[in-house]
Amino acid sequence: RCGRAREQSPFLPWQQQGQGPADAVEMKARGLRTPLLLLLVTVVVMAKLNYIQRWGGFKEQATSEKNMNSTVHFFIQSYNNASNDTYLFQVQKLIQSQMQLTTGVEYLVTVKIGRTKCKKNETKKASCPLQSSKMKKSLICTSLIYTVPWANYYQIWNNSCQDSKVPI
Repeated sequence: RCGRAREQSPFLPWQQQGQGPADAVEMKARGLRTPLLLLLVTVVVMAKLNYIQRWGGFKEQATSEKNMNSTVHFFIQSYNNASNDTYLFQVQKLIQSQMQLTTGVEYLVTVKIGRTKCKKNETKKASCPLQSSKMKKSLICTSLIYTVPWANYYQIWNNSCQDSKVPI
């Protein structure tokens, strides 16, 4: 029994009773049909429900996002640093926010900002009331801000502000 030779089949492993390599490939492909079909259905449903963010286009963004708060905070700090006004401005209202995924995240935000009673050279106060009467000034600003939130990196690419009394 030890020296007995094993009987060899005249068929290759995929060949059994007249099956060739093409038949074996077809059998394997049949086994993949169901998982591929389920994957396709999942992708279509997610796209319909807007779970997939498309590259190359801005999408309306919820205003309560954590990243949005830090982006708007960066914007107002940058505005105050660049402004020649004696007083600090603060964000009164986030009017609109849109986002676009690129190598980071681009936010297109429109905010209403107002002049406060706090001067730039004063120490930072927890809250600064808005100016009233003749010193009152409100602006509507639209800004394109590029951010890499996981690296704490922010940069303003474009910004324009106009008096809030002028229609947007």
